[in-house]
Amino acid sequence: MNCIIVDDEPLARQEMQALIKEVSNIEILGEFSNARAALDFLSTNDTDLIFLDIEMPMVSGIEFAGLLPAPTLVIFTTAYPQYALKSYELDAIDYLLKPVDTFRLDKAIKKAELYKSLLSNHPEQNTLEGNTADFLLIKSDRRFHKIKYNDIRFIEGLKDYVVIHMANQKLITAMNLKTFHQKIPQDLFIRVSKSYIVNKNCIESFDHHTIYLNGNDLPLGEFYKKEFFSLFSGGTISADREIS
Repeated sequence: MNCIIVDDEPLARQEMQALIKEVSNIEILGEFSNARAALDFLSTNDTDLIFLDIEMPMVSGIEFAGLLPAPTLVIFTTAYPQYALKSYELDAIDYLLKPVDTFRLDKAIKKAELYKSLLSNHPEQNTLEGNTADFLLIKSDRRFHKIKYNDIRFIEGLKDYVVIHMANQKLITAMNLKTFHQKIPQDLFIRVSKSYIVNKNCIESFDHHTIYLNGNDLPLGEFYKKEFFSLFSGGTISADREIS
């Protein structure tokens, strides 16, 4: 796996290079101070992963991410937490706050490596073959996988695919998240952001920005808050009032 670093601060690029080398052996192809230079490089070089700053002159990291080809994975690195939800709407692999913690960086890289493996495994051949009241049938690697709804923890949208997260397995299939949501029980699964659907029974706790389940922290989108809080509190908690 390889990567590039895009950040307008020279010291930040140097620090990110050092941190990546400390926790991983992925190849660093180059570093760039702006989106235009990075786009020029990407036009002639296959790149798996981009570590991308957000606050940059001319073209922001958010704008740049929207221009990337579908297979390219992105990890945002920024000092500004307010961009977190927007980054997940752009199907970012992760969102790291500066100064970047090595544990979080290692976790983000491992996730990127896993998703690259899933995407490389011909996901266009992985299809949703049918659904019943109790389970889905997913065709993957010339086999039919029977997936019980209760075994699904959450479903993640990743560009033109969905990743089905279970306790000991992840499967990817070529379908957008909206279509997938329509094929699973609405009384068991709730959409919580542009990129995530969760099994209601797997939610352990939540606040006004994040849903916590089984060691995963998933963003709660503004558009979905009202329905979510209505479902879980019966209207006793306002979607507009912060938990104190």
